[in-house]
Amino acid sequence: MTAALSAHELIARHRSTLDQALEAIRTRAYWSPHPEHPKAYGENGSLDAAAGKAAFDALLGSRLDLGQPGTDDWVGGETSPYGVDLGVTYPHADLDVLLPAMKAGQRAWRDAGAEQRAVVCLEILKRISDRTHEFAHAVMHTSGQAFMMAFQAGGPHAQDRGLEAVAYAYVEQVRTPDNAEWTKPQGKRDPLAMNKQFTPVPRGIALMIGCNTFPTWNGYPGLFASLATGNAVLVKPHPRAVLPLALTVQVAREVLAETGFDPNLIALAAERPGEGIAKTLATRPEIRIIDYTGSTEFGDWLEANARQAQVYTEKAGVNTVVVHSTSDYKGMLSNLAFSLSLYSGQMCTTPQNLLVPREGISTDQGPKSYDEVVADLARSVDGLLGDDARANALLGAIVNPDVKARLEAASGLGEVALASREITNPDFPGAVVRTPVIVKLDGAKPDDEAAYMSECFGPVSFAVAVDSAADAAELLRRTVREKGAMTVGAYTTDPEVEQAVQEVCLEEAAQLSLNLTGGVYVNQTAAFSDFHGSGGNPAASAALCDGAFVANRFRVVEVRRDA
Repeated sequence: MTAALSAHELIARHRSTLDQALEAIRTRAYWSPHPEHPKAYGENGSLDAAAGKAAFDALLGSRLDLGQPGTDDWVGGETSPYGVDLGVTYPHADLDVLLPAMKAGQRAWRDAGAEQRAVVCLEILKRISDRTHEFAHAVMHTSGQAFMMAFQAGGPHAQDRGLEAVAYAYVEQVRTPDNAEWTKPQGKRDPLAMNKQFTPVPRGIALMIGCNTFPTWNGYPGLFASLATGNAVLVKPHPRAVLPLALTVQVAREVLAETGFDPNLIALAAERPGEGIAKTLATRPEIRIIDYTGSTEFGDWLEANARQAQVYTEKAGVNTVVVHSTSDYKGMLSNLAFSLSLYSGQMCTTPQNLLVPREGISTDQGPKSYDEVVADLARSVDGLLGDDARANALLGAIVNPDVKARLEAASGLGEVALASREITNPDFPGAVVRTPVIVKLDGAKPDDEAAYMSECFGPVSFAVAVDSAADAAELLRRTVREKGAMTVGAYTTDPEVEQAVQEVCLEEAAQLSLNLTGGVYVNQTAAFSDFHGSGGNPAASAALCDGAFVANRFRVVEVRRDA
């Protein structure tokens, strides 16, 4: 295959970006090469807002032919949470044809080496970045995220996470030198001398099982970690969120072909309605790596049954915030209100349980009882979402009927401190938009435990009354240990309480945010600096992104010879 882009050109184009990414993961300082603001696009080949929207509109009702081998049908059926029928169809694969074709190009991809693979991945990310406006509409109309969130989380933030994975993959692969001269003294005898060659070799084909809510943000780390370490990648999107990942595969195949590699190193596995091919794929012998984001039930099944593969899961947990005391009561309420409302709580990092001492908390505005704290938080959420236009921009749309059903059932679990209300989206009358519900529960009542000790994904939170800060810390420990947590938050002005909560999180491996009152929220993480999940509690078996996330996607094979 003839390359239109040489390795030399790609290294000249992207090596400085890779070096900056390597420095960012070393220092954990803020850095991003991908602009967050929509107006930053429109030059140097990137699509501006109008061109991106036009490109998305042109996709509606089309057939997205990726040129994959083994296509035996065309499938689709995505309907936007905003009520738009996308009408896009995708190739359905005969796996017995597609999987062998994917393996065929792995030798050349392996032999290219870590640096060349990294810069090819960066070229893919650059081209995706140039189409951020188009991708934003694709993410919005498959996930239900409001446009600005889809633009940022589905665009630059997802691209950052992909680049972060490439940087970690590069670090781990070059940790061992390509060649070494080995000499061992033997006293009076001649020394033993050997030439040793070390090659990172891929495990095989990686399966990336996409999610409905964050198809690119959650999908790109595993996809690029596997590709950068030499593996072929089969992308199995969620049936309701195919388009963003299909476009990703399309771009990646184009870049691989232009750089002289087999485009079949990446392919799409779309499915017929109700086909459920994830289990079939996950247990095929060709699949050696699996990345999965979604329900605990299926994540547990993968970990138990995909025995031939290295499995990385991000499942679910019960995220908890301990509310003990604060020096900025207004800031605390505003921060929590935003965290509970963003994307209708449909984030794996959204707080669910708010543990509040029943005797109340101390604040800069004087003592506040449990009832006052909950009532004030309800008013803060109401104030944030009181204007329908602002509410639509924050809430987005309910992604599927299951979330709506959980929201409606929550009011029957306890005393409702904040009732959910319906909001109309004038631009998309078919969208289901609901504000959050807050339910008061008692941590001392066994009947309430079933509710707050179970994940209730969506805009539902529980204000759980506890006896003391010590009880809050103990309930936090039990929750993380038994159910897992992607995030933990705490508000306290007491150093001893802070230390107790921190110790729980260190022992149970949960990521902790303390006293957030400004523009950083417990359910948001920054690539190159924050770890998303820890891999150390039941919510996830992997962290995005650390060395462990990439290092076991390849093995180092040694060839040694007498010198």
